[in-house]
Amino acid sequence: MADLLMKMPVPYEPKRVNRFILRFPSSLGINEWFVTSTSRPKAKINSVEIPFINTSTFVAGRFNWEEMQVTFKDPIGPSAAQALMEWFRLHAESVTGRMGYAAGYKKDIELEMLDPTGVVVEKWILQGTFMTGFDGQNLDYSRDELATIQVGLRPDRCILVYWFTKIYLSGLHFTIISIYLSKKVDIWKFLFVRYVKKSLIVY
Repeated sequence: MADLLMKMPVPYEPKRVNRFILRFPSSLGINEWFVTSTSRPKAKINSVEIPFINTSTFVAGRFNWEEMQVTFKDPIGPSAAQALMEWFRLHAESVTGRMGYAAGYKKDIELEMLDPTGVVVEKWILQGTFMTGFDGQNLDYSRDELATIQVGLRPDRCILVYWFTKIYLSGLHFTIISIYLSKKVDIWKFLFVRYVKKSLIVY
């Protein structure tokens, strides 16, 4: 008979979609609690075909990080609409028709995922992020939901800064925090050993 039990370590704790914080530069005045939902970073790699006689092989081509959709609730004060439009005006200004410099409107944003106690267990740095759209959403006399704003964000690069890894080693239980640093080095990993338990499983 098939074994239908999931083979996972007992202390497994899943990440939850509601445990996150999206942090904007303080200069923008966009509060973290404005955010109601966001997509996580998503990338696409082109496949380049190499034809040969009757068939083809493929290699990786150019890659891009794709647009992210973020939804904000819009309180009367402080106004999310006002804060977001101030950032929008750094891109394009409707009164004069002038456009902004990339150095002024592109910002680094941080996306953090949390454990049940509020500790950051995954952190992304969204480098060179700018707005690709502003949608004030629909209004409706027959509904009483919160007013929201949806904004498209396009990052140049998304860097996973750190994440959690646990290793169970025979007689010893190690919790390892792996930290990825991305300055002028490729990858440095720092390991933090916590306490003791049993059997070799990596997840």
